Amino acid sequence: MNVPNIPLAGVIGRPIGHSKSPRLHSHWLQRYGVPGHYIPMDVATNDLAHVLSVLPKAGFRGVNVTIPHKEAVLDIADVISDRASLIGAANTLTFQSDGKLHADNTDGVGFIANLRQNAPGWDATAGPALVLGAGGAARAIVAALLHERVPQILLANRTRARADALKAHFGGKVEVVDWNNVSSRLGDATTLINTTSLGMTGKEELKLPLDNLRTSTLVTDLVYTPLTTPLLTAAAAKGCPTVDGLGMLLHQAAPGFERWFGHTPEVDEALRKVMLR
Repeated sequence: MNVPNIPLAGVIGRPIGHSKSPRLHSHWLQRYGVPGHYIPMDVATNDLAHVLSVLPKAGFRGVNVTIPHKEAVLDIADVISDRASLIGAANTLTFQSDGKLHADNTDGVGFIANLRQNAPGWDATAGPALVLGAGGAARAIVAALLHERVPQILLANRTRARADALKAHFGGKVEVVDWNNVSSRLGDATTLINTTSLGMTGKEELKLPLDNLRTSTLVTDLVYTPLTTPLLTAAAAKGCPTVDGLGMLLHQAAPGFERWFGHTPEVDEALRKVMLR
């Protein structure tokens, strides 16, 4: 009797104990009755290439990649998607049937899908977006916003050189704003995005007076612990529409689940409740 192989996937990082991806994918596997497993794996940088070479032989269809491996996997992958190449990092790897390793980045897709789901009236083309931060997440967000035809991106980072490097990478639609001048430029933005860890539980507070923020500006925070950050609380108090960061985590996971397990998962309130337990 032929018994079909049980599809496997997982998430690779170091550390990995904090990852919410196993809970997320396990919920989908159970919900859709998929006979698969999703496994967290703590992998050292020196072992990354070897681990990725043997996983397909153990039945793995693919893996998510998190810190500190999101850039390094691009040197290992055989095929790199345009958006992963543009961003300079990958978070979703697929072991293809031809034996090649495909690297993709779904962070920007997740970001846009979250806004469309929770702020359906949002229009990227309506005006400039002000992005706080210049790390890996910011690169994915900037790439996604440019793809959605945002007319201008105002970019601010506490370390100016990192913002300048991001501008050099993405080109003329990006204007670097000095961190100390951010509050004075809030009135120019129709979208405000915090991609930094400021405001996260256990981290420094994001000290940004919102006096110049227009009430029509959409404010979103990639931080989701706490779910409602001080930035979102202050923006809502002004009457601004706000979107929390949990939805981006959920939506960025969907493409990988579909590729590995063959089912298009739904991001809905039931999933949010599972993730907030």
